[in-house]
Amino acid sequence: MYNVRKVTDDLYWIGANDHRTHLFENMHPIPYGVSYNSYILVEKETCVFDAVDWSVTRDYLENIEHCLNGRKLDYFICNHLEPDHCSSMFELFVRYPECKIVATEKAFMLMQQFGYKVEGHEKIEVKEGDTLKVGSHTLAFVEAPMVHWPEVMVTLDVTNGVLFSADGFGSFIANDGKLFADEVNYDRDWIDESRRYLVNIVGKYGPHVQLLLGKAAKVLDKIKIICPLHGLIWRKDLMYIIDKYNKWSTYTPEEKGVLIVYASMYGNTENAAQALASKICQKGMTNIKMYDVSSTHVSYLIADSFKYSHIVLACVTYNLEIYPPMLNYLEEMRMLHLQKRTIAIMENGSWAVKSGDLMQKFIEEQMKEMTVLNERVTLASSLRGDKEKELDDMAQAIVDSMKETN
Repeated sequence: MYNVRKVTDDLYWIGANDHRTHLFENMHPIPYGVSYNSYILVEKETCVFDAVDWSVTRDYLENIEHCLNGRKLDYFICNHLEPDHCSSMFELFVRYPECKIVATEKAFMLMQQFGYKVEGHEKIEVKEGDTLKVGSHTLAFVEAPMVHWPEVMVTLDVTNGVLFSADGFGSFIANDGKLFADEVNYDRDWIDESRRYLVNIVGKYGPHVQLLLGKAAKVLDKIKIICPLHGLIWRKDLMYIIDKYNKWSTYTPEEKGVLIVYASMYGNTENAAQALASKICQKGMTNIKMYDVSSTHVSYLIADSFKYSHIVLACVTYNLEIYPPMLNYLEEMRMLHLQKRTIAIMENGSWAVKSGDLMQKFIEEQMKEMTVLNERVTLASSLRGDKEKELDDMAQAIVDSMKETN
């Protein structure tokens, strides 16, 4: 049974939703599922834009068959060759042997590497600035390398203003019947998973995202609809999501606020982190989020690290080193090039307090444009009354540093 939705008069969503997969890329939790989006243009000629994950191939093929209604498939356009979009490609080509395949040079190379058999099909290699006529529609191709693979391109239908944006402007969360961002309360229900999707997967490649946004800015007046490969389609308020992408890709905090990430073996460091949170709130800053680094998947920590302006690292010393889950979080920040944040350090240890110095060294030597506050809270096993001033000084320093960046 088919399940399609109309995007424009002659363009249809033919994707599928997935609630069975628990880890995206076998790494990131997706408790609300994910969609695999594909689209078909049905006009004088027919054209499919991208494919789907192998797990939903049957749904995908049924949707295409319904939309074609006995017609042949003329073109398949591959904007992004990652397997969650293209592992079903070969099955499509078997059913439609006359289909012409349109992709970049690197995409065709990767097809061979993945073993996708495209022999016997006409291959049309495109590059930046090339165009293709499909019926009465003119498609323009824009290369988008490292957003987030080297073969990526995006396709602009200059006839109807639809931008097929590959992984750009996508999100975790299955669509579940919804198709357009204006059909949900995006700012309440979707933006957190959109952020977590983008920054964990593409966060390292901020400059490449900026390059693509720069290209898009030149034709922004022509873009009416954004069709990503995951998540909802944008047909209204395009600048809302473009502004978010601009912030994320320039590592600019979305909000002034405090993310407190604590590593606590027996609850003592957590207790001190809670006391600090109370003092910050008493000083008027209540935009605070707290996480236990040991029980929170690092993708959520990274997402909020991109969101908030200030990060408190509260960490116990473990084997004279940084507590391993906290070190993993720092490594993820480094790998994804997070920068432009203000950091406060709280350390704990029973016989040798080392975590604070080690965290500061990591930040100063391996990360860029990070400000570490001079105020530090140092604990010996547990929080006692003599640490009241250190807590108060750190809370005040955090609040004051926010005022300085107004």
